[in-house]
Order: sequence, then structure tokens, then C-alpha cells
Amino acid sequence: MSKEERNIYKQKKKRNRFIFRSSILAVLIGAVIFALFSNSKDDDEIYRAGDMAPDFKLSQINNNFDAEATQLSDLEGKGVMLNFWATWCGPCKEEMPYMQELYPEYREKGVEIVAVSLDSTELVVDNFINEYGLTFAIPHDANSDVRDLYKIRSMPTTFFINPDGTIEEIVQGALTLDRLEGYLDAITPDAS
Repeated sequence: MSKEERNIYKQKKKRNRFIFRSSILAVLIGAVIFALFSNSKDDDEIYRAGDMAPDFKLSQINNNFDAEATQLSDLEGKGVMLNFWATWCGPCKEEMPYMQELYPEYREKGVEIVAVSLDSTELVVDNFINEYGLTFAIPHDANSDVRDLYKIRSMPTTFFINPDGTIEEIVQGALTLDRLEGYLDAITPDAS
């Protein structure tokens, strides 16, 4: 084999290696993109209006509420405002007084407010409850189990659940008094 033939052979070998490596890399990149797209799409679409709200049970923080624990399935037959919040969340602080203002009236109509705290410690939540005079259910999701179950990304996020356990509406962000009242009316047992 002449020197020129060896060079051509080496160039072909290099080109074949390059094509093979590029093909492998393209397949891997495609697999990663597919996996990321599939996972993000599943996460975004996990719960929508009309879906059944998944059940959970969490310990209560506030002493002002009747039960030691809150289990969603125990509230069947009632409308439920399921709110995910934290004491360090500014918009959460804005809507809490509205929730407390409307709670006594809507509780009589068959609607419960369950405000799941995503704070790391109960002490800060307890202080918050006392400061705002909150009387509705405030369970503590210490391990983020319910947060993960409901795929909560931003706070506050609120699920309005009909008396039959189906999700009526999902709202991300703080609610005004008027908007909150409208959503509560929609899940009141007589109105559903």
C-alpha cells in the first residue's frame, strides 16, 4: 500500500469514526430532549378542572380549628378551598385577611377553607396564625408530600373543589376579595 493510499484509508477511517460518534451524540441528545419534554408535559397537565382532587391527610397547626388533622376525603359533601401558601410569600399575606373575612359566612353555607402551610417550621406559622387571627384549617406539609402530589410550583396556588370532590378551578397567584367570593360561590353546595 502506497503512502497516498494509507492517507486516504486513514481519512476514511477518521470520517467514519466522526460520523459514528456524531450519530451516537445525536441519538443521546434526542433522548434527553424527549425525556425532558415528556416529563414537563406530564407535570403541567397532572390536574385540571374536572379532575378528582387527590386525597391527603396532614396534621393541624392552629389550635383554633376543631380537628387535630385534616383529611380531604373527610370534607366530602362540602365545597373546599385548598390553598397552598407560606409565611414568607408576600401575595399569600395579602389574601389571608380576605380568606378569614369570608370564612365564617361560607362555613355556614358548607364551604371549608384548608390553607396548607409549606413553611419549614410550625413556630413561624403559629405566630402568623395568631397575628392574622385565622380560624380555618391550617395543616402543615412539613415534608412537601402534598405539595408534590398537587405539583405546586408557585405560591399561592388555590384549588377550588366541588362538594363531589372534583376540581372546579385552579388559581395561581393572590386573589382579591371579589374574585375569592366568586370562586367560593361556585363551590357552595347549593350552587354546585
